[in-house]
Amino acid sequence: MPMPLNPSTLSRCAAVVFGGHALVWGIVACGIALAVAAGMPYGEAQTLFHLLAFPVYLAVFLWAFAAASLARVWAVLLALGTVLVAFTLAWRPRWLAWLWRKGGHDR
Repeated sequence: MPMPLNPSTLSRCAAVVFGGHALVWGIVACGIALAVAAGMPYGEAQTLFHLLAFPVYLAVFLWAFAAASLARVWAVLLALGTVLVAFTLAWRPRWLAWLWRKGGHDR
């Protein structure tokens, strides 16, 4: 007979899926933009940060289930994810314009 899922476990799963995805997406987007601004070719920056996304997401997943406080998990993932996504979306037009002027669109 299958065991019923604990609401705390379901909440941690939801936190990892939604908050973890936002956090990792923000890290990848900001990392790519900063690496390109530092002179790395766009393709290499994209490959590097997409490869780094896997261990970062794994670390977030493990931390979310190891943390003692469920409220802290939600707060940290949503706060950091929101800040990184907002920062990326706010600066994206400037980064794209800068990249286009630099000639990085064809890299």
